[in-house]
Amino acid sequence: MTTAPHFVVADSARDPDADIWFAEPEGFTPIPLDALLPPPGSPAADHLRAVLAPFLDAAPDEKARQQFIAQMAQGRQLLGALCEVGTVHCSIGLHRNDIDDAGNASGQPLLSLFTLSWRDTAVSARSVTAARAVSAAEGHTHVGYIELACGPATFSETVRTPAAESGLPQWPLLQIHAHLPHPDCKRLVVLTLSTTAVARREQYRAILRQIAETLSFDNPLEPDVGEAR
Repeated sequence: MTTAPHFVVADSARDPDADIWFAEPEGFTPIPLDALLPPPGSPAADHLRAVLAPFLDAAPDEKARQQFIAQMAQGRQLLGALCEVGTVHCSIGLHRNDIDDAGNASGQPLLSLFTLSWRDTAVSARSVTAARAVSAAEGHTHVGYIELACGPATFSETVRTPAAESGLPQWPLLQIHAHLPHPDCKRLVVLTLSTTAVARREQYRAILRQIAETLSFDNPLEPDVGEAR
């Protein structure tokens, strides 16, 4: 027996200025970029301070309070850097690792980061833009081209290790990308799923493919022109 898929429609899907729609599978929690990066002195900034106040007040001591403030600042700095390169959506993925590297049962959590970013491109046919997105980049492997319902797309992968001087853990980071040109032929949307669980490559490929297959540049919530009202 096949169960019909269940979708929860976010408020952003009804935004009159929205120009892209997609669905995330279970296990992903969106990060509210606008709420966490409000303009200084704005009502939104005041609201953020009010929301964080209970967490700061609940700190057991001043050291813990300062650690929370520092971690919050680092997180906002990272989100700000993502936004500077065109990221408009970001989600944290949390899934259970059913099988470990040795093939044994495991309940360890797997973390990932999903981002959706816009890039301006030279005016060109969508298929050409999709191909150029990968051919012009270095270190991309497992490159593939497919036609989705929303148009042409190229998929690729990179594996990078943070520089030693960065202070980050020296764990390989797998990034799976999907490049989908917009119908206006002037820009490109890039879906990226990042994780240190490199051994789960196949599963994360399937997740990103699933998200890309739901993507639409036309509002799917609007009724068809010929639909009876």
